[in-house]
Amino acid sequence: MKCNTSHAAAAVWAVFALSSVPAFAQEATPEHQVSYNAAITSDYRYRGLSQTRFDPALQGGADYTHSPSGLYVGTWLSTIKWTKDLGGDGNLEWDVYGGKRGNLGESVTYDIGGLYYWYPSNDLNPRANTFELYGRLGFGPAYVKYSHSTTNLFGTADSKGSGYLDVGADIDVGSGFLLNLHAGHQKVAHNSQYSYSDYKVGVTKDFGVATLSLAWIKANTDAYLSPQGKNLGKSGAIVTLSKTF
Repeated sequence: MKCNTSHAAAAVWAVFALSSVPAFAQEATPEHQVSYNAAITSDYRYRGLSQTRFDPALQGGADYTHSPSGLYVGTWLSTIKWTKDLGGDGNLEWDVYGGKRGNLGESVTYDIGGLYYWYPSNDLNPRANTFELYGRLGFGPAYVKYSHSTTNLFGTADSKGSGYLDVGADIDVGSGFLLNLHAGHQKVAHNSQYSYSDYKVGVTKDFGVATLSLAWIKANTDAYLSPQGKNLGKSGAIVTLSKTF
């Protein structure tokens, strides 16, 4: 059988080109990605402070990502108690956020966006509702993130321009375990008595059916108290069971 040499060369080149493509590249990332998450935690801690007066909380949310651009939007909810503790009403935190994430190099990532914390039915004065802009840089398992409020911060008067610096790492220590390390500092503008630092050491493991996290958390402040006079930043062990699907 006579073979056309140009066709043969093209065929050889095509085989070579296909064999040079990594296997994972043949499974293209979906352009539109939607995920959901749900969790139950023994104590909802945010920036080191209990939002539920040390009681359990139910949480859940949804996220949409446009893979080619890195743009994303999402929402997340949790039961809370602190707005009532301050004399307001409502027992829900509802977050809405959006931004853009991507890569700056081989192991450097970025994430920039905005997050609105909404507390339905709260009637505090000033209102608890808060908006923050944030920027995050990731360096392999480590990261640094800064959040800046463009409104009063969670019901604190004259606190516009407050900032929170967050540094940490999620380190693979083998057998499917992640070591979670975090240190943060909340600066409350024009209200230095409410500024503080917080810390977290934890471990997380994904068991497939669910992810289990255990963490020790503390905030070095006594400015935030429950109606019973308990320090909402006191050290404590927190257990969380979550699932993303």
